[in-house]
Amino acid sequence: MLLRSVPRPLFGLWLCLMVLLTGCASADTETGSGAVTSAPASAPASVPASAQASAPVPGWAAGRDTVAEAGLPAEARRTLALIDVGGPFPYAEDGGVFGNRERELPRRERGHYHEYTVRTPGERDRGARRIVTGRDGEVYYTDDHYNSFRAVLR
Repeated sequence: MLLRSVPRPLFGLWLCLMVLLTGCASADTETGSGAVTSAPASAPASVPASAQASAPVPGWAAGRDTVAEAGLPAEARRTLALIDVGGPFPYAEDGGVFGNRERELPRRERGHYHEYTVRTPGERDRGARRIVTGRDGEVYYTDDHYNSFRAVLR
């Protein structure tokens, strides 16, 4: 067995490497059904919900531009994975309350929304990309620093 050949002190390092390599896999891989999970480069950034592969649209996303999780940039998918496991997050601001001052999302009480940075390759600061989550399971993505949001279908 391969794992028995890995010395105990290196097992944690090996496991972390495997997780990182798995997370770095391209979005253009095929799913078990044989369908490609991402749109070609020439496709529009926002795909109408009716054109998405059988992902049901939850009530909170109705009437809003949507994007399938698989259609997000790899960095956004990694941020979602970190959110799912509770971190750790790379930026101190991650997990902070999102105030929705732009009023682009439905109005909710303060503390309903939280924001997380989506790393932008080549940027020296946090960049413009964010994931915003809601207390009721809502997930939104913006790549223009809160000027517009798309509901993420998971």
